[in-house]
Amino acid sequence: MQVSTVGCNFDCPGCIATATAREMRPDSPALRHLPPEAVVEMTIKQNCQGIAFLMNDPLASYHTFLNVAQAAADKGLLVGCASNAYFTETSLRPLLGLLDCINVGVKGMTAKAVQACGGGDPGVVLRNIRLLYESGVHVEVACMDRIDNREDTRRLADALAAISPNIVLQLMRFVPIETADPALEPPIADTEAFARELQRTLPFTYVFNTPGTRGLDTLCPDCGERVVVRDFYGPMGARLLSFSPGVPDTTAACGRCGGDPVITGHFSPPVLREGAFQGGYPFTRGLEIVESLCLAMGATTQAEVVGAWEHLLAQGMLPELHRDIQTISGYFSLINSFGAVLGRNVEAQKLQDYLSEMIAPVIEGVASGMKRPRTYYAMGKPLFAIKGDRFENHLVGVAGGYSVNTLLELEGRPGRTIDAAALHRLDPEVIFISSFISNDPESFCLECHESGLDVSAVRSGRVHTAPVPSSDFGAPKWVLGLRYLANMVHPDRFHFDIEADASAYHRHVFGRDFPIASINRSFAKPNRFWRFTESSDT
Repeated sequence: MQVSTVGCNFDCPGCIATATAREMRPDSPALRHLPPEAVVEMTIKQNCQGIAFLMNDPLASYHTFLNVAQAAADKGLLVGCASNAYFTETSLRPLLGLLDCINVGVKGMTAKAVQACGGGDPGVVLRNIRLLYESGVHVEVACMDRIDNREDTRRLADALAAISPNIVLQLMRFVPIETADPALEPPIADTEAFARELQRTLPFTYVFNTPGTRGLDTLCPDCGERVVVRDFYGPMGARLLSFSPGVPDTTAACGRCGGDPVITGHFSPPVLREGAFQGGYPFTRGLEIVESLCLAMGATTQAEVVGAWEHLLAQGMLPELHRDIQTISGYFSLINSFGAVLGRNVEAQKLQDYLSEMIAPVIEGVASGMKRPRTYYAMGKPLFAIKGDRFENHLVGVAGGYSVNTLLELEGRPGRTIDAAALHRLDPEVIFISSFISNDPESFCLECHESGLDVSAVRSGRVHTAPVPSSDFGAPKWVLGLRYLANMVHPDRFHFDIEADASAYHRHVFGRDFPIASINRSFAKPNRFWRFTESSDT
């Protein structure tokens, strides 16, 4: 059972959970006020093994966290949390008998790095990691991999190995959102190579924020055989797929040599899968999409955006949001809906009219009976296929392509890794890489060549990603992605100037231009320097 409150004791630049950590009010009507016993009762009723405190740091509501953890432990439930672990030893002590597992987000190994988030001494976090580990708590550590902090991460790996070389390190490839600088995002191949380097110090180092990576798998420390196989499951997430054949799920051992990957407990794939924007960071992506609608309709205050979030959550509209963002007609319905919530019906109509004007030449240029090239949509790496019912594939159809992703039966979010044989059967003539968690086409094609992925699009060099980040899903700037798709699917028919389009879009919607270099992967804010005119506190 995943639970959270709002707020945080840190204020990290580019926080992926900004919506819940900084922008939603503690007295928001979207929040449910439940006594600890009710949370525990709900957990048991849903047949959950335990309670995990996620999305914001539990230190923001320490006593609530402590009371729920105690009530859960009293009922024999597991208790876990994600935290920056920047707390005193006095605050830690009551948790040592309650916590079963913790994911510690380490912000850096220097005072400067920790101060950037609002802390001070990195030694505080290392002390707490050691105390947690020595108390029998399962400790996993997460850190961001940016192009400017590799040496810092090496020092972290050394410090963790001194506590125990079996500590898990989650290397989060930096995906810049909110105020984060897009220039600090490392290439996928670089993060994977860095993880392999760190594995010499910490064998159980994993690669996150990289769809399709094999860096999520657990390898036998003795022979290198894959013992546990995982797949990307949304930002900062992973899903368990399988484990070493012939080995019962109560004995996590290598099926080839019997080596011990230091995993305890059952690890069969769970039956339950969250839906729509439920669970973890996909929830905040849903809130970001709503925020992008609000800003595009002229909202300039945090209070307006929070009001729209509260309406969404109070009305239970997350499934509706997830459904309607997958088609242009559904997206227009959302604009109308949130325009009414904001009291900006006129602005909602103006936004629709403008988007329609941008779409019209694409629709008019796609003639009936014309050849529709087989088009494949990947996210990150070549074999991670985006689900066929997602908006990106809808845009492919509008742009005059034939989405081969619609031929795949995929579970998971936003898709799943397929095998090479499946991609060869599809033999796409054009490939697009998501502009959210992306990859550069040259590296993408190089990996295809090295992996023997010989398909038409790679042979002809028709592998592309939209030049404007996150412009093919989520925010209304998907019209820029649509026009780019049309250019690449039918280069003989469409010749849109995407850079000029982006300038015109930003001037029309926001009243000023934003250089593409200042635009990061955020769905919500139009660029990294955009700020609300006032906060929700004023």
